[in-house]
Amino acid sequence: MRYTTFGHRTGLRVSEYALGTGNFGTSWGAGADLDESRRMFDRFAEAGGTFLDTADNYQFGESERILSQFIAADRDHFVVAGKFSVGSTPQADISKTGNSRKNLIHSVEASLKSLGTDYIDLYWVHFPDDVTPMEELLRGLDDLVSSGKILHAALSNFPAWRVSRAVTLAELKNWAPIAGIQVEYSLVERSADRELLPMAESLGLGAALWSPLGGGLLTGKYRNGAEGRLSDLKTLVHTESDAQKTAVVDTVLAIAEETGATPAQVSVAWIRERGVRSATPYIPIIGPRNTRQLDDYLGSLDVRLTEEQYVRLAEVSALPLGVPHVATAGIRDRILGGDASLVDRPPVPVA
Repeated sequence: MRYTTFGHRTGLRVSEYALGTGNFGTSWGAGADLDESRRMFDRFAEAGGTFLDTADNYQFGESERILSQFIAADRDHFVVAGKFSVGSTPQADISKTGNSRKNLIHSVEASLKSLGTDYIDLYWVHFPDDVTPMEELLRGLDDLVSSGKILHAALSNFPAWRVSRAVTLAELKNWAPIAGIQVEYSLVERSADRELLPMAESLGLGAALWSPLGGGLLTGKYRNGAEGRLSDLKTLVHTESDAQKTAVVDTVLAIAEETGATPAQVSVAWIRERGVRSATPYIPIIGPRNTRQLDDYLGSLDVRLTEEQYVRLAEVSALPLGVPHVATAGIRDRILGGDASLVDRPPVPVA
């Protein structure tokens, strides 16, 4: 396992994978019991993993409580990322959901207690709630950073325009900066290529990428009727709903045959390689349900795709970028003096 800083706005050192702990617990009716969760945690730590991603709503709070037992012996060694917005109970509560200052304070205090710690390294706003002013949210996060209860703040599942506005407001007000984004990204979900990832690269934000296997679709297991997120949770998954997704799975399986790696390892290796080619590190959040799946993920650290294999996967999974990218692509040469190939680009994308 190698390490990097979480984006270019922090000195926070994280492992190149984050261990998603949504499967720590069984309160959702699916997941891993305490013993299997312990084995996964130990295996990840033995491999050099330090970055742990949880949320107050994962397994209705059970994930945090289980994780607290594992980090207690050496809390400072691990980078713990938590989230709030959805609430930690099955029933929605008008006062304990959303991104208001009231719920922010309530949630962070509850998570600190559940995790058995006095600080959270990285605190994600899990989702936008469409009603809380960004100024209120940022000011509340700044207070938590100032108090030491969280060290860094970040935004998960927010659209690019909201993230950009948050970054700008924090800079202008001299509030705690937004450290990064968390977004779904895989070979079957590349919508983030349109705005979110270019924005993150330009602004120096860290990028944590969830569901790198498309909810299990990229393993090929659903073709033979195997169980997984599709059969258990019936949410946050992809299916072969169109010809492109079928072509992507076909290509992943073909390259797995060529390399001797598993389809999961090929899929995550492609994301790792894409991150190497970007201006900011991409951190896949791996979410195994057992040690076998975790070992599969860890095995991708040793997989190296050829340039031809990388390009095949990139091309078969590419999405149309849409407006305004289509319009600007056609006149890029003219804008850059007639021949874009003669102009050296800056190493970091221009905002």
